[in-house]
Amino acid sequence: MAQAESIRRLETEEVRVTEWRFQPGDTTGHHRHDYDYVVVPLTTGTLRAIAADSDVSRALTPGGVYFRKAGVEHDVMNDGDTPFAFIEVELKDRPG
Repeated sequence: MAQAESIRRLETEEVRVTEWRFQPGDTTGHHRHDYDYVVVPLTTGTLRAIAADSDVSRALTPGGVYFRKAGVEHDVMNDGDTPFAFIEVELKDRPG
């Protein structure tokens, strides 16, 4: 599996905004979210989140925004057969 591409779009004291681009099968690598965060899908696709206690695939569509609390630990993979991209907004004033 290849590493997904991450592009830092903005970083301030309050937020960190990263664009993630995945080819089919690409992963983020296992990581922990140190801040509350919002994900904004830019394309349609299926992401698979692999954690110690779960393995979940989720279909996402542009604008289908979701929120997670800090502390999430997982690896995220493009489980589809087309490229996928999303924007991640980390709320740096909300550490976990």
